[in-house]
Amino acid sequence: MIEDQEYSSIRPLIDWLDYNGYRVVTKPVKEFTDSAGRRKIKGNMDIELAIDALELAPHIDHMVLFSGDGDFRSLVEAIQRRGVRVSVVSTIQTQPAMIADDLRRQADEFIDLAHLASRIGRDPSERTARAPGDGPRRDFAERAPRPNPGLESRYGIRPGATDEEAEG
Repeated sequence: MIEDQEYSSIRPLIDWLDYNGYRVVTKPVKEFTDSAGRRKIKGNMDIELAIDALELAPHIDHMVLFSGDGDFRSLVEAIQRRGVRVSVVSTIQTQPAMIADDLRRQADEFIDLAHLASRIGRDPSERTARAPGDGPRRDFAERAPRPNPGLESRYGIRPGATDEEAEG
C-alpha cells in the first residue's frame, strides 16, 4: 500500500480482517522513477511470507498457500521436508491459468478457487445495503504506520518454545 495515499482500494479489506481478529501483516510499497522517467511502484511480501512459513513449520501440520506464483515452489518443497502438508489455492479456470504448473504439481493438494466459490462465495443479491456513514474509512493518511511485529505477536508463538510452553 502507498502510505501517503488518501485511499487505497484494499484498505477496507485490511481493516475488516484486522477488526475481525485476523493478523494482518502489511508492508509499505517502494515508489521510484525508472530510467524512462515513469513512476513505478514495487511491493511484495514473498520473502516475509517464506520466512514466516519456515518459522511456523515446527508448529503446524498443514499450510494453505493462496498463491499461484511459481517462485513459491521451493518454499512448498522446504515446508514439506519438515513434515507439513501443503495445499495451494489458486485457479486454472482462467486463460492463462493463474498458477505455475510446477507449484501445482509440488503441492500435496491443489484447490481451484472455482470449486470453493459455492462454499465460500456469496450471491451479490444476499449482500445487505450499507447504511450512510458505514463505508470505508478515509482517514488513512492521518494514521502513523504500525510497527511490523515479530512472529510471537503475529502468531502467538515464542521462538524456541515448545508447543506446550507456547500454549501455556
